[in-house]
Amino acid sequence: KMLGKTLITKQTGAAGKPCNTVLIAEKFQIATEKYFAILMDRGSGGPIMIGSKTGGTSIEDIAAKDPSAIVKSPVDIMEGLSSAQAKEMAVKMGFEGAKADAAAVSIENLYKVFIECDCTMVEINPFAELTDGRVIVCDAKVGFDDNAEFRQKAIHDKRDMSQEDPQEVEAKKYDLNYIKLDGSVACMVNGAGLAMSTMDLLALVGGSPANFLDVGGAANKDTICAAFKIIQGDPDVKSIFINIFGGIMRCDVIADGVVAAVKEVGLSKPLIVRLVGTNVEQGKKIIQESGLDVIAISDFTEAAKKAVEMAKLAK
Repeated sequence: KMLGKTLITKQTGAAGKPCNTVLIAEKFQIATEKYFAILMDRGSGGPIMIGSKTGGTSIEDIAAKDPSAIVKSPVDIMEGLSSAQAKEMAVKMGFEGAKADAAAVSIENLYKVFIECDCTMVEINPFAELTDGRVIVCDAKVGFDDNAEFRQKAIHDKRDMSQEDPQEVEAKKYDLNYIKLDGSVACMVNGAGLAMSTMDLLALVGGSPANFLDVGGAANKDTICAAFKIIQGDPDVKSIFINIFGGIMRCDVIADGVVAAVKEVGLSKPLIVRLVGTNVEQGKKIIQESGLDVIAISDFTEAAKKAVEMAKLAK
């Protein structure tokens, strides 16, 4: 009754995810639930262990209710995790006696997985003590560094694209930094900083971004064409705002890609373009001579306002 169905939980969102695989595990009788995670920490410049005597629920809720319930322990990236540090963490998480020893062994092994598998996160919730005395990792969430795919082929080959947003999967093929959001104004921007400020400005002038999309500095005509197809193909998008500050990414390359994409798939939504920087005049000329129905605005704020206005008119 589970296979082939759509699973809807807090983690999947309202649309749910297809259930293609079912993991059958031993049924446990849990006595107490703890929380444990290993993350990369910018502040300490390496891995950090995070634990709590309270598990089985959202760690964000635990931290908000009682910040002192969260235990943190940085790990020296060069020295690695010692048995003594693992034991200390287990004790701080509320394990005692032989159970603390068993928990410490699991913590050491989890750190080994974190390092050897190029993880960005290993989260165990709950890290449980059972009624029969065993200490068990009952549930886990593990993230892997995409940059390490070349040496973790066996892990990355298990990636199930059916569990991901189809637009984000398509964007990854072209090395586009794309994240689907729930707004109505699509954004195509170069540079993460400008992309974030574009999203903020859209919100300030009364709109909401439909995506985060940074085309980066190494994009070419084909990449831009692919990016345009992705954002225009989103049914939630009511207007498109292309905001380019030409530096490494030249304005004429962006213009070429947009024109090629529109000629291939058509232009079904209002398009607002702001081009500033390297080869801006060539970029503007390419768009003007294309004959496309484009609204060109040089001022950042005015361009954002127009994008929001057109999105509202299209609803």
